[in-house]
Amino acid sequence: MELKNLTAAVNKYAKYVIQQSKTNLTKKDNKGGKLYESLSYKIEETSEDLLIEFMMEQYGVYQDKGVKGTDSNYIENKNSPFSYKSKGGKQGLKGMPPPKAFDKWTIKKGLAPRDKKGRFLPRKTLDFIIARSIFKKGIRATGFFSKPLNAGIKKYQQEFNQALGKDFDENQKKK
Repeated sequence: MELKNLTAAVNKYAKYVIQQSKTNLTKKDNKGGKLYESLSYKIEETSEDLLIEFMMEQYGVYQDKGVKGTDSNYIENKNSPFSYKSKGGKQGLKGMPPPKAFDKWTIKKGLAPRDKKGRFLPRKTLDFIIARSIFKKGIRATGFFSKPLNAGIKKYQQEFNQALGKDFDENQKKK
């Protein structure tokens, strides 16, 4: 069965989801970042199905759904499938994100806090403090992708139904 009209409607929906997701990231000062640039989609039509695949950097899922921390949780994260769990170790910090993962970010943001005596903190110390904070507090869910995904389904539901009806009628006429 040829799904020409439905493919066009799904393509419109996918463009909407990507555009809205990028807008949400822009509001959070993430425009031009790897996550923003990685947002894309692919539509694949088989003989029986129409598949849509959204793609993004792997960490985008954690930004969207959030990650529960070990000590406190954000309200937005209550349904998140992801969490940091203390796996013992020295000071109960095993399972914490690696501090060196924040090194480039702290440089890019120009973070250079000082101690009580006015001396700059070593970058390794700053990276560790940030990693420990994220480990304990978690990552707040933004819904930058899932909100447009669900809103788009509601917005384009009627268009999907009409397109499928047109495709069905057109395929019946061909027989």
